[in-house]
Amino acid sequence: MDFRLSEDQRDLRRGVRDLLDGRFGRAALRAAVDGGGGLDRGLWKELGEAGLFALRLPEAEGGVGLGLPEAVLVFEETGRALVPGPLVATHMAAGAVEGAAEGRTVVTEVSPEGLVPWLDAADVVRGDATGAVPVRSVDPLTPLHRVPGTGDPAPEAVLLTAAEQVGTAAWCTAAAVAYAGQREQFGQVIGGFQAVKHLCAGMLVRTELARAAVHAAAVTADPVEIAGAKLLADEAAVANARDCLQVHGGMGFTWEADVHLHLKRAWVRAALVLPGDRAAEEVAAAL
Repeated sequence: MDFRLSEDQRDLRRGVRDLLDGRFGRAALRAAVDGGGGLDRGLWKELGEAGLFALRLPEAEGGVGLGLPEAVLVFEETGRALVPGPLVATHMAAGAVEGAAEGRTVVTEVSPEGLVPWLDAADVVRGDATGAVPVRSVDPLTPLHRVPGTGDPAPEAVLLTAAEQVGTAAWCTAAAVAYAGQREQFGQVIGGFQAVKHLCAGMLVRTELARAAVHAAAVTADPVEIAGAKLLADEAAVANARDCLQVHGGMGFTWEADVHLHLKRAWVRAALVLPGDRAAEEVAAAL
């Protein structure tokens, strides 16, 4: 069996990365943070025109006609770029909510954990948001409200969130390696020190393990495998962001560095759908 990505899948991933690098690069990310984290409707429409939300809709319904394996590649790239907004909820609503597929309608959803991201910016809320109260979010680009009650998450939404976590894990790995190859201490780059090498190697292992689990679950669509993939992806995103901070030293803890933004988004994603304790229970129950 050949588990490598096809040429079309590699082209898709490359195209999405190029789009996000050009439209939501570091300057745009920092401008969004400094500007208070409002939702960029222009960017949302561009993502819709690029097919991000309609990716899995049949071509007969105006979609791209691709599957869950391709969707996880796309959402890994949005996670890497820290694109703000209820991307997964709008993607899941394509074909069911008018305008969602084209990026004309912003859709959010009440999470099974009783949290609603981007409630004030959304045009449509799926689920009962009655009694929603704003809560302080650790992530400056993910405003949150809390509502009573919990529920069961859609497995596909869990998997796409896990894919975003893999994107953060991969970004943190690349950032740590790049910094370790530039920063000098005691007359040599810090990447030459064994302790730093071990940190970076551990980050790579976590990223690739989580990526393999997410890709496999995208093929099988098995709820238990999806729960395991989310568990690994959450761990990779949070642990890699922390290790990336460690590699950057004092520089990493400054507001000007981007590492803290990935850590904060990883925390929020981990809490929104199928947190670690619930994911572990699902996996354990199937053993």
